[in-house]
Amino acid sequence: MALAFVALLVIGTFSAAAGLFGGVDGKNRALGLAKGAVPARYQALVQKWGNLCPELTPALLAAQLYQESGWNPRAQSHAAAQGIAQFIPGTWATHGIDGDGDGDRDVWDPADAIPSAASYDCAMAKYVSKAPGDPTSNMLAAYNAGPYAVIKYGGVPPYKETQNYVKVIQTLEKSFARPVGRVDPSRQAAGAIEFAQKQLGTKYLWGGNGTPEQGGRFDCSGLTQASYRTVDIELPRVANDQYNAGPHPSREELLPGDLVFFSDDLTNSRAIRHVGIYVGGGYMINAPRPGAVIRFDKIDTPDYFGATRVTEEGAKSLPTLPPEA
Repeated sequence: MALAFVALLVIGTFSAAAGLFGGVDGKNRALGLAKGAVPARYQALVQKWGNLCPELTPALLAAQLYQESGWNPRAQSHAAAQGIAQFIPGTWATHGIDGDGDGDRDVWDPADAIPSAASYDCAMAKYVSKAPGDPTSNMLAAYNAGPYAVIKYGGVPPYKETQNYVKVIQTLEKSFARPVGRVDPSRQAAGAIEFAQKQLGTKYLWGGNGTPEQGGRFDCSGLTQASYRTVDIELPRVANDQYNAGPHPSREELLPGDLVFFSDDLTNSRAIRHVGIYVGGGYMINAPRPGAVIRFDKIDTPDYFGATRVTEEGAKSLPTLPPEA
């Protein structure tokens, strides 16, 4: 009966969306931010300063900050990069600004560091404005490799690290942007659902990854990670990092295979505490809690946060985040 239930939900929902494949312009760039993608205490700063120059968007700025620090204002790297925007001291001395107008420039204060990151981006964009190619890509390349490399090579330089940085940030941008149109369906969704439905009735295990030593048991994010691993997409281990593995369809646009998230704080994706795999008809497969089994549950609850349509590129772009303070 459970398998029949899933089949009806999946077939019905995919039939409704059958015409979407290949019909969406994946290059649309939204100016707005996806709900809760940026922690509430930083959202106004990112929205304001992300519009500082035409080459920048709030979502692109958010992607850089997430890539650099995971929104941790106390992050510090082995290379002495500091704060939420990970400025090294020499760059901060030249490009740090007093974003909040309180009379000082504090690399540890997001009210200074976030405006400084945007200002630095736009300074790079200005330096390379005459280089051929996409202005935003050139700006990101200048941010990573320096403006003179972009000018020398007439665009993004042939450095593997720089080319990867440009691709990663522009991919991550999609997970912070409020979509301006329908989001492409996931081509791996059916395989992920097939794995998840085979786990129905399995007892929950906190920290469970489904290993033989654990009796094939899972917790919520362990289940979603294992489901997408069967279709060669490697997700992070915890739910709040999985949220950034792709763009965010609205509740009305959900399709089978989308990850659905739940939180007690609907303004901050870093506070997400639960995830399931949507199967259609308002239901998900999830590993709910200790003492329960993997099962179907309705998603329309007060703690519903939002959804992510997992993409292979999106999952590969996710950083290994430093620990939060």
